[in-house]
Amino acid sequence: MQSESDPVLVRSTNEGITTITINRPYRRNAVDPSTAQILYEKILAFENDPSQKVCILTGVGSTFCAGADLHEVAGQGNSDKATKGGRGHFQAPPKSGERSLGPMGPSRLHIQKPIIGAVAGHAVAGGLELSLLCDIRVVEEDAVFGVFCRRWGVPLIDGGTVRLQAIVGLGRALDMILTGRPVSATEAFSMGLANRVVAKGKAVEEATAIAKQLLSFPQLCMNADRGSCYYSAYQASSFQDALRQEYEKGVEVLDLESIKGATKFSRGAGRHGSFKNSSHL
Repeated sequence: MQSESDPVLVRSTNEGITTITINRPYRRNAVDPSTAQILYEKILAFENDPSQKVCILTGVGSTFCAGADLHEVAGQGNSDKATKGGRGHFQAPPKSGERSLGPMGPSRLHIQKPIIGAVAGHAVAGGLELSLLCDIRVVEEDAVFGVFCRRWGVPLIDGGTVRLQAIVGLGRALDMILTGRPVSATEAFSMGLANRVVAKGKAVEEATAIAKQLLSFPQLCMNADRGSCYYSAYQASSFQDALRQEYEKGVEVLDLESIKGATKFSRGAGRHGSFKNSSHL
């Protein structure tokens, strides 16, 4: 049974939306080792549940996530849990490429279904890295992103240097990473770090509306296109390799969804750019 005092809260709907909420307001939703483990497990549980199609990741109250719990990090200096190649609850990413627990939990994962971040207040240090796990970031007008851990000598080891430059470009990423400066919602939107900016208190509502829109689309096609984008960004060895991957994954969808979709269009659906009747092919 889930308790309102649990560090991670999960709510799933019958239509297929899972909302995962970091619930440590007394630490500004900073993540300690046990919370990291739970977040990792809950994200994987969403991915492995065929009834759930879209995830919303957020934090309780007025903060998304303030990063790693530095009280825990400070305590590790004298801990016998600190070992070569690892630090307490996490280890170095395996060279084999298999999935592994990151310092913030799921931050090393590439999930096979869409994740939408609903960001209020601060998403800084490891909290910034968690937000980069999301495909779309809906941010409230008072949101702040930043590599605030720059001040304390805590490096980005949760994918920040990998994902951030892929999203905003190398120059902007280095500005944020080197200076650690705060980035407002308005600036984040201008650089592509934020996808939507909404009024205070409205991030989850807007993220839910987007999730419902994604539910209305043929899922195999949407996720094939999503996967091709990520392959091109992080794994492709060349332009031709990226094109080949796009084709091979896309052509698998043609018989399963595309012909049915084209038939619906031929019968009159979707004319003049309408998005009505795109679901349940």
